[in-house]
Amino acid sequence: MTNPPLLRHDQTLFRDIDVFDPTYLPLHLAHRDAQTRELAYLIDPALRGGTPGNAILRGPPGTGKTTTVRTVFAEVEKATGKVVPVYINCRQNHTLLAVYRCIAGHLLGYTPRSRHLDDIREGIAARLVETGAILLVCLDDANYLVAADTYNILLYQLLRLYERWDVRGAGVFAVTSDLRLNLYTEADGPVRSVFHPHEVTFLPYATTEIREILGERVQQGLYPGVVPRGVLDLIARMTADAGDIRVGIDLVRGAAIRAEGEGRRRVTRGDVTAASSVLGSPVLAARAAALSEGERALLYRIAEQSLSGG
Repeated sequence: MTNPPLLRHDQTLFRDIDVFDPTYLPLHLAHRDAQTRELAYLIDPALRGGTPGNAILRGPPGTGKTTTVRTVFAEVEKATGKVVPVYINCRQNHTLLAVYRCIAGHLLGYTPRSRHLDDIREGIAARLVETGAILLVCLDDANYLVAADTYNILLYQLLRLYERWDVRGAGVFAVTSDLRLNLYTEADGPVRSVFHPHEVTFLPYATTEIREILGERVQQGLYPGVVPRGVLDLIARMTADAGDIRVGIDLVRGAAIRAEGEGRRRVTRGDVTAASSVLGSPVLAARAAALSEGERALLYRIAEQSLSGG
């Protein structure tokens, strides 16, 4: 078998490396139709001038919660100015001031210089009154708000904006990957009087679903033939074991970078193994180490057949 020619120094395996960025929104959100419909159902009243529903999104890490919300929010922003969806990463922004500055920055187009909370809230309300828009906030990783003891006061203030200002009722989507935490029971009595969330569950992807999702990323982000079928199957299995789709995306990216760095046109199983060790995932390291000689030989044969077009 003839090995493929090496890359020239000015060539790359990546059609679009941004496809493998954590913030990338795929062209097609696969296997999250039910969750998308549930969120759309909750947003629909706001599109008709009413109050949006509230939701708690729960599921293990890497099950598409953030991507689903951000995809839905992007569609809402394109479709209408009646609803202003604001996504907030509470892992990075868990104080009241940080959250309100994020909301104000999205509404106003710039981050207010003031560090006085009342001034920022006044600015938010004034813009909502001016535009007649309805605020919809996603608090991603809301468990960080619970830990910072800002969860209840923030929910109370957001959901009762209409009591102080002449604005429409806001909606809140609270997201957590901590399955030990119940975000509804963390809410106190005053919050529960206005917070009646619909729970949206995200289960781990099946191996076949992972294979399809990673396959689409490979098609969008890499040139044809870079990742052989057998190698992609291996990455899908390792990702399923890790239970986190982000692991698979990182593996594809890392393996392709390694192959490119060595001037090769295709990713090998060795690239995947090396990428998994760099990721430092105990699950991936154990999966790679547990392969028997027979499994390794089989994977090599599959990869070789893929490389030769068989």
